[in-house]
This record gives sequence, C-alpha cells and structure tokens, in this order.
Amino acid sequence: MALKVLVADAVDEAGLGELRACGCDVTYEPGLKDAALRDAVASTRCNVLIVRGTEVPKEVIEATDDLGLIIRAGAGYNTIDVAAASRRSVAVANCPGKNAVAVAELTFGLILALDRRIVDGAVDLRNGKWNKKEYSKARGLKGRTLGVVGVGDIGRAVIQRGQAFEMNVVAYSRSLTHDAAVELGVLRCASPAEVAGRCDILTVHLAASPETKNIINADVLKQLSPGSYVINTARADVMDYAALAEAVKSCGIRAGLDVFPREPATGQGEFVTDIIRAGGVVYGTHHIGASTDEAQAAIAEEAVRIAKTYATTGEVLHCVNIENRCNAACQLVVRHYDKVGVLACVLDVVSRANISVKQMSNTIYQGYEAAVAIIQLDKMPPPTLVESIAGLKDKVIKVEVKTL
Repeated sequence: MALKVLVADAVDEAGLGELRACGCDVTYEPGLKDAALRDAVASTRCNVLIVRGTEVPKEVIEATDDLGLIIRAGAGYNTIDVAAASRRSVAVANCPGKNAVAVAELTFGLILALDRRIVDGAVDLRNGKWNKKEYSKARGLKGRTLGVVGVGDIGRAVIQRGQAFEMNVVAYSRSLTHDAAVELGVLRCASPAEVAGRCDILTVHLAASPETKNIINADVLKQLSPGSYVINTARADVMDYAALAEAVKSCGIRAGLDVFPREPATGQGEFVTDIIRAGGVVYGTHHIGASTDEAQAAIAEEAVRIAKTYATTGEVLHCVNIENRCNAACQLVVRHYDKVGVLACVLDVVSRANISVKQMSNTIYQGYEAAVAIIQLDKMPPPTLVESIAGLKDKVIKVEVKTL
C-alpha cells in the first residue's frame, strides 16, 4: 500500500516528483491552515504531513490515526505541537542545518546595515535628501568583537563570517567545550551575560524552548556597552523585547531583528510592534532568514529525503521527539531461534507478569537461523518469568536478565 503524503506548503515540483517516483501517493495543497488543514489530514488519511511555516496544532494531529510523521521543512519546529504528536506516537522531524548559510548571511546583512545605517540613508535618498555628513559615521567591523549565543550550524556559520571580517569572536553554548572553542577560534564564555560583557555586537542563534525563553533578558542586555548592536534572527521567544526596547532608548543600543512577538499568521497583513517604534536605530526584516532560493532548495531536498527514507525503511531521520532517557529497570536478553511466533511467546509471558516493555530490538544473525532480542523492562522480572521463557526449548537458546 502506497504511503500517503500531504504537502501543505510550497515545495519544489522536482521534490514532489521524487516522492511519486518512490511510490508515494502525494497530495499537494499549499496554503492549508487551521480547519482546512485539519480537514485535509482527515480526508486524505495521510501517513506523512510536510509543512514549512504552517502551524500544526493538536486538532490537526488528532484528525487521523493514520498520521505517523510530520516533517518540518526547516530547522525550527515550535510551530508544531510536539507534545501532542508524542502522545499520539507521531514522529516529528526537521531539516537542521540546511538554512544555516542563509540565516548567517542575513545576520551579517543586518550587522552591516546597522553599522552603516543603510536603511535610514536609503530612505533619505528616496525622499530627495542628501546627508553625507550624517551617514559617513560608522565604526567598521574589523577588530571589533562579535558575541555569538548558540553555536549550532547557524552560529558556526556566523562565526566563520565574523572571522572573515577579521573580527574577534566570543561565544556561549551549553554544548560548547574548551576544545571545540579552540577549534573554532573563539573565546568560550560561561554565560550569555559574559558574552554581552565582552562583545560589541551580540547575536543569538538558539532554538525556542522553555530553557531558552527570554535567555537574552534585561540582565544580559545591561552588560552591553552603550551603542552596542543586538541581532536576533533566531526566534522571538529567546529575547525579552520589552527589555530590548528599553536598552534602545536608554543606552543607544542598535537592533537588527528578523523575528518578532505576535507575528502575523499570514504572509501579508498589518503589523505594529513596540520594538520598531522604540526609536533609535532599529531595523527589521520579515522573518525571512531562511528565505533564499539556495536554502529553500536544500530544505525541500532534505524533507523529501526524510519522507523517502520513511517510506522505504520506516526510519525517521532527524526525529526530534524520541525519548532519549529510557526509564527501564533491566534488560531481558533472549537468544532465540529465528522462527515464527518466538517473540510473541516471549512477550506474552512478559505481559502476563504485568511488566511493561520500554524498548526492544531484535538482531538476526547470518543464515537466518538465530537472533537475539534485547527487551528493556520497567521492572525486574521474577525468577519464574525467566524460567518460563527458558522453558521454551524449541524456541529459546538462552535467556538472562541484566540490571541497568
């Protein structure tokens, strides 16, 4: 039976062709949102849903039991109700790193624009005003210190470009080790506040999560020197925008922003936000960090690869909602003959003992005569259970329990 794929955002036609070529039944309806998306998921009974910026709430996830995978054609997945997906055993996958260069390029576009006040100068020229004296004032980037918070794919791309501009770089990330910092050629800081205290330009590249919410807050911003620059091309949630507006007003901080609180849900519409009206030098773009032809082609290609792999092997690449911490108490290791019904008998014994299986793997050896099953259990089995499994002489070679 063909895997049913619903693509609810714009994807390159070549990618759709690849999915069809590998046997997928593809429904392409870009622009689906809210109730229309829920109804399409229900009516198509899709196994895979591919989206870009479209929100996928609980109601969409629960629209059909056939949905097994949601692919976010991009890096961030905060537009998907991952908790609801996990409760329904629906895998969520993203396409990390494919937009890193695009976001890094926009980051430096904003930095250069702030330093040279390109936006203000262009507006004055369009209005017939020539003011070379005012717009000749710029510090330049060479020799200044770039502070990077978040050293994933995008953060590293930003670091490389900062070094190409002959800037000094300081960085913070929970995962950044001393050796990794040396390899990157950056000074490793212990906190975002330390980064702010050491840099002239602070740029943040973190995913939105409960741990990163408002990580760039008033305490961090007050460490910046007056006139410093702040860049956010990540997610609005990682920065306290009220505190940033105050820093713009009181300390002359310049801000370059691609993301904002309460952005319009559609591609066009009215938009008013306090930070843009804070005065000073605040430049904004329309959440377009990943929106280059190069990045979108790479993301679409990766989304198709994830769907094709799932269709052909059942494996989910870049799955973001797998539980990495298994709460099993022990492993039941069963070496057995590769016969029909062996594992069913073993699991029946486990079930009758009211013991839950947390994880399980079964490895077949060459010749297809024998295998080993490793079954993670939520509690230690009684000796009688082990004896019952060992007693399956025509099916089981040996059984043992290993405490975790």
